[in-house]
Amino acid sequence: MVDSKQDAIALLKADHRKVEALFEQFAGAKGDGKKQMLAMQICMDLSVHATIEEEIFYPACEGKIDEDLLKEAYVEHDGAKVLIAEIEAGTPSDDFYDAKVKVLSEQIEHHVEEEEKRMEGMFSQARRAGLDMDALGEQLAQRQAELTARYKVSGLPKPETTTLAEVTV
Repeated sequence: MVDSKQDAIALLKADHRKVEALFEQFAGAKGDGKKQMLAMQICMDLSVHATIEEEIFYPACEGKIDEDLLKEAYVEHDGAKVLIAEIEAGTPSDDFYDAKVKVLSEQIEHHVEEEEKRMEGMFSQARRAGLDMDALGEQLAQRQAELTARYKVSGLPKPETTTLAEVTV
């Protein structure tokens, strides 16, 4: 269970560390069953993370941080959502399965760097803008718990992209 007392940035960074560890485990995994389980956990965690950022954190940042950085984040999320949908629809025996997980890992690594850069990153800018990180952290944690519970029961929804016209996965 997530600590609902984390501020927003601590919560989002904890998500980043968790998924980085899952990608590392996937890279070293042997056997289709283990790979499938790890890939599905990665897809779940990233889907929940992207949703809470897009519903709560990014809107709170609008007008307070560099607009181009925010737009890039939405585009990066959309690219990840397309790969997540393809990974979810596939199996480890598919020709490009491992490659899709690897590319998703690389995209997420870049995205995390953009958010966490020390001075000009999204998180630094948001903190300097004076956003109430404690209140945002509570909202993020609550929504994260709701989405995780829902997705565990019903599976991941079809990706809703902000910047792509239509996803045909």
